[in-house]
Amino acid sequence: MIWMTWRQFRTQAIIGISALVLIATYLVILGEQIRHTYKADIAQCAKGACAGVMSEFTGRYDTQVEVLGYALIVVPALLGMFWGVPLITRELEAGTHRLVWNQSVTRGRWLAAKLGFVGLAVAAFTGLYSLLLTWAAGPIDAVHDNRFTPLLFDARNIVPVAYGVFAFLLAAALGLFVRRTVPAMAAVLVVFAVVQGVVPTMVRPGYVAPVSQTVALTKAEVSGLSFFGEYGTVGGVTVHGGPWIVSTSAVLDTSGKEVGHTAWWANCVNVVAPPQLPDCVAKENAHVDVTLQPADRYWSFQWYETGVFFLLSAVLVGLCAWRVRGRFS
Repeated sequence: MIWMTWRQFRTQAIIGISALVLIATYLVILGEQIRHTYKADIAQCAKGACAGVMSEFTGRYDTQVEVLGYALIVVPALLGMFWGVPLITRELEAGTHRLVWNQSVTRGRWLAAKLGFVGLAVAAFTGLYSLLLTWAAGPIDAVHDNRFTPLLFDARNIVPVAYGVFAFLLAAALGLFVRRTVPAMAAVLVVFAVVQGVVPTMVRPGYVAPVSQTVALTKAEVSGLSFFGEYGTVGGVTVHGGPWIVSTSAVLDTSGKEVGHTAWWANCVNVVAPPQLPDCVAKENAHVDVTLQPADRYWSFQWYETGVFFLLSAVLVGLCAWRVRGRFS
């Protein structure tokens, strides 16, 4: 069965291997360039004293790294559509599954060979892509210090492997139930897009309860803020260490009350000249309450999410087995 699966899958495999070789070559070249620039520029100065150099460094490579990251997020859906769906529906549409099942090959063995062989290929493809991208973008990720952002979290380390396996098995299951190639491909794209939107916003924040932290608007913090926008987001407040900022409060005073409409706040924002603004705000002990996931939980979240998607993958395998062994002709 493995040999037969390979013969049916070889065209997609050859295309996938060729694409992976091109991507890997580009990532190796890009990674070497990023590391050379990092050693020549960033590593020679203290992080707090070379903001301009760091900005130039990230601006030079950010677009390339982001495009590769978005591509890796899309890759699982593409592998599911073009590797997972035809693997099952092609035989169902042609009726060749009946011939196989009437030979010595059981339905379970037929399914296991297909899912196991191609599933390993999907894991290898996404794993190697993620490994090389994580290595190549390492210096830039270190400068940005924001590994919890959806783009970085979804396209680094072990999570992309789980996404790839899940998308492939989702495609196989939809192929078994829909039994038509094009509708099944469309369904894979829609379902996976919904999952990718729901997990970062609704599931991931609940893996571990976030912690609360009070960030004082010191003179240094206030210097980086723009006081002419929406204060509820307080996007300029810096919480060091690369945590995931889940939510922030409005600016509060010592008693915990919002200061957006108080006299002293209006005086600071509307009357005091910009050079004196940090001193004016900071002396009133203004602060922001921040809810966050500490940076040291990053790997825990990677493993939690990998486990969630592997569990969903196991459920999909069970659905495929149930569908094949049931009343299926």
